[in-house]
Amino acid sequence: MRIVGGRHRGRRLIVPPGSDIRPSADRLREALFNLLEHAGFGEGGTSVVRDAIVLDAFCGTGALGFEALSRGAAAATMMDTNRAALDSVQRLAGLLGEADRVTVLRQDAASPGPARRPHSLVFLDPPYGKGLAGAALSALALRGWIGENAIVSVETGAREHLEPPEDFERLDERRYGAARITLMRFRPD
Repeated sequence: MRIVGGRHRGRRLIVPPGSDIRPSADRLREALFNLLEHAGFGEGGTSVVRDAIVLDAFCGTGALGFEALSRGAAAATMMDTNRAALDSVQRLAGLLGEADRVTVLRQDAASPGPARRPHSLVFLDPPYGKGLAGAALSALALRGWIGENAIVSVETGAREHLEPPEDFERLDERRYGAARITLMRFRPD
């Protein structure tokens, strides 16, 4: 598994031992970031990645957060409950020279503490088949992690159906092999 684009292109991700971590496939990340950068979801049709404040919830290896940093995001918060995964993320941040732009938090995305700041680009890649995506979206929004008009990408199993919670507008949905990506915009009332 490697970072597929930007200034860190080709750098290897650190995958901790064990079978609990399922990094997003390189091809899926490439397709997802093409959408985020070129589909016109940003202000005035611009990229939503450049200068974004990123939250990578259920981060695992941090693949999505590091991909965003590599492509011009300003900062990334990596959130997971798995200590080995977070240790690997912290180590990779240092190896990439990104330690000052990466915040590593051991928290459950489905019941997080209050946010230090809102995020403009949010990635959720919960374990497939456990119904965690909707609960995590609602909890993260309630606790201030998701900023107004933020773009949210949720990866679920291809056969899972995700009904966006209230205040989330579905923008796009694509299937990539065993995965489904749902893109939304957070528009609180």
